[in-house]
Amino acid sequence: MSNSTTCWSASHLESLFNHCFRDSYNTILVGGAPEPLYQPATDEQPARIFYTRDYYRSALHEIAHWCVAGPARRQLEDYGYWYAPDGRTPEQQRQFEQVEVHPQALELIFSAACGHEFRVSADNLTGQSPSLQSFQQAVYNKALELVQRGLSERAQLWTETLASHYRDSRTFNQLWIDQVYRPWLS
Repeated sequence: MSNSTTCWSASHLESLFNHCFRDSYNTILVGGAPEPLYQPATDEQPARIFYTRDYYRSALHEIAHWCVAGPARRQLEDYGYWYAPDGRTPEQQRQFEQVEVHPQALELIFSAACGHEFRVSADNLTGQSPSLQSFQQAVYNKALELVQRGLSERAQLWTETLASHYRDSRTFNQLWIDQVYRPWLS
């Protein structure tokens, strides 16, 4: 870990993110929101990725969604995705998990680059969920696939920024994934 970093601060993530992407992608990260939300850029302001309150993991997760979204999706509020609230049926939960595998795999990679513990989020506390273990495995497998295949430009830059700051290395080490994500121990 970098000597300059003694804790995981969401506001610090904002500074890192805004330094990386404000000018090149006209996008900033903003904390303090009651719920996560993406708002596209307007003539008056840059695109804004709002994360929940000051939650570090929420910031990483919302950045992951931004990294998955292509140019057309980044023109739409919340990337034009549907969201069924907590209390989803098993079928709605399966659909949610299919959509969430990629962003949660990126969040796992980002967490690994920071040395920050990662857990999948089924985000369905009062509803019925299919097997959490299969979702955990799918997220893990997707993260390994993304690292082996290569990350998108934005995800790669963000991973390098995090690794450089938190790990004193711009080169991502795949072993870091197993250091921060061990669902089989839960």
